Amino acid sequence: MNDEKRQKTALFRYGILAPLISGVIDNSISNKEFFRDASKKIYTAPSGADITISAVTLERWYYNYQKHGFSGLVPKKRNDNGKSRKLDDDMAQQIRYLKQEYPRLPATIIHQRLVANGTINKGGISLSTVTRYINQLKLDNRYAPHSEMRRYERAHINEVWYGDSSTGIFLKVNGKKQRVWIIAMIDDASRMITGIDVFFNDNYINVMSVLKSAIMRYGKPKILTLDNGSPYKNNQMKLLAARIGFVLNYNRPYTPVGKAKVERWFKTMKQQWMSGLNMDDYASLDELRYSLLEYVKTYNQTPHASLEGKLPIDRFYEDGPLIKRLSDEQIDKNFLLEIERRVSADNVIVIDNTEYEVDYRYSKQRIKLRYSPDMAQVFLVNTHTGELEQIRLLNKQENSHIKRQKVSLTGGVKA
Repeated sequence: MNDEKRQKTALFRYGILAPLISGVIDNSISNKEFFRDASKKIYTAPSGADITISAVTLERWYYNYQKHGFSGLVPKKRNDNGKSRKLDDDMAQQIRYLKQEYPRLPATIIHQRLVANGTINKGGISLSTVTRYINQLKLDNRYAPHSEMRRYERAHINEVWYGDSSTGIFLKVNGKKQRVWIIAMIDDASRMITGIDVFFNDNYINVMSVLKSAIMRYGKPKILTLDNGSPYKNNQMKLLAARIGFVLNYNRPYTPVGKAKVERWFKTMKQQWMSGLNMDDYASLDELRYSLLEYVKTYNQTPHASLEGKLPIDRFYEDGPLIKRLSDEQIDKNFLLEIERRVSADNVIVIDNTEYEVDYRYSKQRIKLRYSPDMAQVFLVNTHTGELEQIRLLNKQENSHIKRQKVSLTGGVKA
């Protein structure tokens, strides 16, 4: 199992334990009851197979997380016999896709298609293997119609936040019109806007920027419900949820009712704020941001009909003792992005076409890096201790003046 698969496995394990870790479940339910109930459910493993997990295993994962954090869920590296599974991830994914798109397609035709497109070599994977996997998918349950939707509201703040983005106006910068995007977070119970900002791009870095600001001011949510788009559904966001300890929830495609509160707020914002803007009054994104933040400040301090006339900010601080704040150090560390790179023979790695120098001990190795979105800080994750070691930009001119030891033919060392 390579590092990528180990990380996916850890995220899968965290997803099962997240309700217990984040405190979403009812306090009357004990840990033992949670493990017992969870062991009765069927889960889709990273490999695509449907599996059940024993209560003992779930309990072990939970206490590993309590002791070591997210790293405690990562499978240990071990030697195996070198034998791969019969169905690899690519084969399983293609089978699931074909059954989802063509539910009536029999296993014989699916097997023939996989052979025809070269996914399966003749004689490699038998029809019976494909049939068994299809039977495991439990298609009747997997593709059943969605359950009915009901309007609801959480009892307390920070139980659920909703995050989404909306297109804004066109801002003229240096004579050129650019589309503005607005990214916002709203608390379910209080209807308060916990985070918002304007950008020229709708991407995951900007989403994380808004979320970071929101958590710094108002604590962390137990559940964060987001859209299915690429700015929200990515590995960086999943890692962030696992590090901080909240449940990451994605709306089903084509079901906007799942994020109705934030969608409704965007409509209100456009009616009350955006419709009255004269774009000739704004020469920069900062000026537009100031105007938006002033509007949000007014919104949070205006009586809300669904709160029986309470102000969103007053309703939020009614539950002030429930706010779980993180230290600035925890927030800065957990919001670092993460990638892997292979170190060159001359101890250099490249991120976004920028070269960085690492210690010679990591030469020709694959390493894990964590960095701030603005690239102001880049760290190497020590493979043994897990500690972060800051690395610096490559300076070729400075390196040219460093004296290197030369080994003489007689065995002595000369400077």
